[in-house]
Amino acid sequence: MRWIIVAWACAAGAAAAADASDAKHADVDTVLATRFASDAKAKAVAIALYRDTGDIVDVGADEIMDGGYRGKIHLVPQLPVGDYRMHLVWVASAMKDIDAFFAEVFPRDVTAPAYRWHQLTFRFVRSVGKHTPSASASAWTIQYNVEGSLLTSAAGVRETLWHELFHLNDEEHGDWSAKTLANDYAAIVKKCGVKLRCLAPYAPNDTVVRGGTFYAFQQNNGDAVHEYAAELAVRYFKEQTEMRTTGKLSRRAFKCGPAENARAWQAIVDEFFAGRDLVPRCPDG
Repeated sequence: MRWIIVAWACAAGAAAAADASDAKHADVDTVLATRFASDAKAKAVAIALYRDTGDIVDVGADEIMDGGYRGKIHLVPQLPVGDYRMHLVWVASAMKDIDAFFAEVFPRDVTAPAYRWHQLTFRFVRSVGKHTPSASASAWTIQYNVEGSLLTSAAGVRETLWHELFHLNDEEHGDWSAKTLANDYAAIVKKCGVKLRCLAPYAPNDTVVRGGTFYAFQQNNGDAVHEYAAELAVRYFKEQTEMRTTGKLSRRAFKCGPAENARAWQAIVDEFFAGRDLVPRCPDG
């Protein structure tokens, strides 16, 4: 009879865990329903996002942010409702796309990536009189600026959230980018400064600061190697997606550029993405 008792205990334990999970979901649903009481459509999106990914939508603080090269920025809480509801829709769509990316690039028969993209908190804010920063991230929380200059389309939101998602994982990996990429990054900056033509072969992404240089090489922006690494992660997302959808790249693979590119690429692929790279080897390598 012992096996029957054990089986019953396991079943009871599983049922209790399921009940606890249901209760937790119900509690979060209630919080979100109250938070979004003024906008039924936004409420439905927020609850669906939580149910799909464990992501919770909230607002950020009223604060004066030191934006580095951007100057001081006043941020105020802004729930994504009414005229700002589309930002919540874009966030939900982006997280669904990111989920699909990992399911496609990392099917169950391959090694899973050392990466987290679920159970985040999104805190929405609005910048007063400025359109930066578009987003920031720390401690599994992404702060999203509904007035951000990069957040004007679904594609822009998806790319920005992928960038911020990398910051969170970089942080979780003990500030990996500063420890691993700093020497090559410093050498590139020493060689090129902020000259676009010189930096172009080394730039992982094409985002350029207005009146300045590639965002990956913008100085007075915290530890700038963090941004280079996050832009490198964006390039990984783009190249793997293109390989999945068309079977080839529309431009030269990042790793097939200068030697610094190849080293950075292999390092980030090995650390975060289980060594998985759908892009073929370079012609000369």
